[in-house]
Amino acid sequence: MAPGLTASFPNHTPTIEKQAPRSIFPDGIKTSGQHPPLYHQLSPFGQFPHDITGPTVWDADDYKNNPERWTHWFTDEEIAEMSQAADTFSDAGIPLTGISKDNFQLPRLSSFLESVRNELLNGKGFIRFKGFPVVKWGNHKSAIAYMGLGTYLGYFVSQNGKGHVLGHVKDLGDDAKQIDKVRIYRTNARQFFHADDSDLVGLLCIARAFEGGESDITSVHHVYNILRRERPDVLKTLTEPIWYFDRKGEVSKGEDPYIRASVFYLEPGGQNRVYCKYDPYFIRSLERFSSAGIIPPLSPAQLEAADVLEATCNRLALHMILEVGDIQFLSNEHVLHARTEYKDHAPPAPRRHLMRLWLATPESEGGWKLPFHDSEEKKRGGIQVDDVAPVAHLDAE
Repeated sequence: MAPGLTASFPNHTPTIEKQAPRSIFPDGIKTSGQHPPLYHQLSPFGQFPHDITGPTVWDADDYKNNPERWTHWFTDEEIAEMSQAADTFSDAGIPLTGISKDNFQLPRLSSFLESVRNELLNGKGFIRFKGFPVVKWGNHKSAIAYMGLGTYLGYFVSQNGKGHVLGHVKDLGDDAKQIDKVRIYRTNARQFFHADDSDLVGLLCIARAFEGGESDITSVHHVYNILRRERPDVLKTLTEPIWYFDRKGEVSKGEDPYIRASVFYLEPGGQNRVYCKYDPYFIRSLERFSSAGIIPPLSPAQLEAADVLEATCNRLALHMILEVGDIQFLSNEHVLHARTEYKDHAPPAPRRHLMRLWLATPESEGGWKLPFHDSEEKKRGGIQVDDVAPVAHLDAE
């Protein structure tokens, strides 16, 4: 068990749940999707803290030579419990998109997963599991057990306009230079430091690349403190709602194709924590709108801020390699993550393949209070286009 995980978890009032037709959404809950922030809840830079303290502020040097502090090896008993739960779920004939804690029961492991969830939300914000038997189980049983495990951490949300709740990070040959159309996870290109459109993200390694494809993570709050001391002008720019984020065509009827937002937010009310929502690929792909005069182009101050943010993340990053059977879970509130460019093995060897989960942790179930109208919805965030049904394919498409 990774040290530093505590079993305490507060009680909260019931979560808001908007009932959706089970003929489309098997668990009766629809992903909320992408939305602009509630601008009246955004705080000016002067109200942001001068310094952040606590367990969310960490230094890579504290962990790089101490993997036992952030790694949990599954025990034989835990593997057996997940195996039995996966077999029971499979025998019941329930679609994978209908998996939940109720039909994937882990009576012994659940208490530990509760402490993991608390650590992800309120602690250092990351953990690596090792020893998940993907080779023995194959993709189908692995997907069941992985998604079942995820239900103890949050509610899975759609990751794209096709409704994928089980995502696949794999090079499908898409052109990474077409950033206004292509999602980078479908390429082998470098992914710069970013956060996904969910509270938590999980990555299960099914197959490694020939070279590259390694992970870097950094504490948002450590980055914030450095910027506050060294470049307060950059930090101020990052807190202003002047940033336009591309939606790359994954838009419901009547919605704008972009969102105006900030990069750093102050949690409204509650604990007033600093929250980050950012992906450089989505701010640099909007030329089709800025050249037409629809939105302003990135200013010199914004371009510099983006470069300084990336450089600071790299300077403070913790590097890790995911082996086959490793699972990485991260906070998207206070951890940014990146990936190095990679090269796959020559055929017929399998290509690098990670199964991905986006998980929501609503406000009233211990999640952060966010300045968005769906803060209390079970499946807040994610990407939802109209009533596209959730799907959980076993490989990329």
